[in-house]
Amino acid sequence: MSERGTQIRLATRGSDLARWQAALIEEQLSQRRLSVELVEVETTGDQIQDELIHELGTTGAFVRSLDQKVLDGEVDAAVHSMKDMPTDQPDDLVVAGIPERASAGDVLVTPDGTNLEHLPPGATIGTSSLRRGAQILAERPELEIEPLRGNVDTRVEKLLAPSLQAEHERRLDDEETDMGEYDSANNDEKSDDSEYDQTAQEWFDGLSEIERQALGREVETEYDAICLAEAGLERSGLLHHLAYQRLDPTRIVPAPAQGTIAVTALDGDISDQINEIVDHPPTRIETTVERTILSELGGGCVAPVGIYARLQGEVVNTAVRVLSQDGTEQVRGTRELSVGQHARAAREFASHLAEQGASELIEQARRAEPDDAKRV
Repeated sequence: MSERGTQIRLATRGSDLARWQAALIEEQLSQRRLSVELVEVETTGDQIQDELIHELGTTGAFVRSLDQKVLDGEVDAAVHSMKDMPTDQPDDLVVAGIPERASAGDVLVTPDGTNLEHLPPGATIGTSSLRRGAQILAERPELEIEPLRGNVDTRVEKLLAPSLQAEHERRLDDEETDMGEYDSANNDEKSDDSEYDQTAQEWFDGLSEIERQALGREVETEYDAICLAEAGLERSGLLHHLAYQRLDPTRIVPAPAQGTIAVTALDGDISDQINEIVDHPPTRIETTVERTILSELGGGCVAPVGIYARLQGEVVNTAVRVLSQDGTEQVRGTRELSVGQHARAAREFASHLAEQGASELIEQARRAEPDDAKRV
């Protein structure tokens, strides 16, 4: 469909989170009496399950397959997590709509609610993100960072599995011991020496669905904590089931456009129509600043780069943190950018950071990129 109409086909990835995001756009468009069809597309990032995101090579492992469907005319638009989108887009393709941003920050999830500051030395943190890993090491160099991939629910299950399995085993052993004492005493009444006030089955029945799934998961690495985007956990319906710490976005600086959904389409009537319905101007300003700085620095997904912009009145408060992959070196800065010239001001800020050494850190990370990582 190249002209305004009443039907729109939206491409989306097949993960629960991606479909939730697409459903949000579908709802907004449907409220304006448009008929929306969701078209599920498998992407390069979905096909390569055994590598970390930064090892997939060029930015866009989860994006380009969907956008190609738009360029080929098979669908009218595509829905993305904006932080996954490369800053270089095909000339005919535009970001037609950016709805209001969810939380931009990261959270640290632990089985028992322990904060980052209180994790013991040597604790293992799971993350798929170079940016998160480098910033955590910069704050707590004595911690260990281990790879963590999979959908949001899979990552949470990998964290929760060991402690839940150990608890389940303890409860079963307690019941077996209690039953053994009953048999040996040959009493008419069962022993009441159990340290638990619930049976193992009652305890299992009280678990959330994500905890039940974790109970049956085999894991190779035991994580003391994992670090993820708050928006992804919230949209997946998992956040309220977990013990977590919100990390200060000016300290553990988020990925550019984290927490933001973007709808891409061919430049024309259909993109104008999506823009009128979906677009949230303040979020567009914030993400324009973040992605402009990223583009100017050239960070892509191979370097630990955090950029966070917040529109406040007539200025855009912007924090940037660029690090070496091990977190031992960094360039960081904050600046108030004029709303009226936010794109130009973002480029000037990026130039300043580059002169301070950010470009060198990014080039260092690029040289460390695996030779065979150019997959997309």
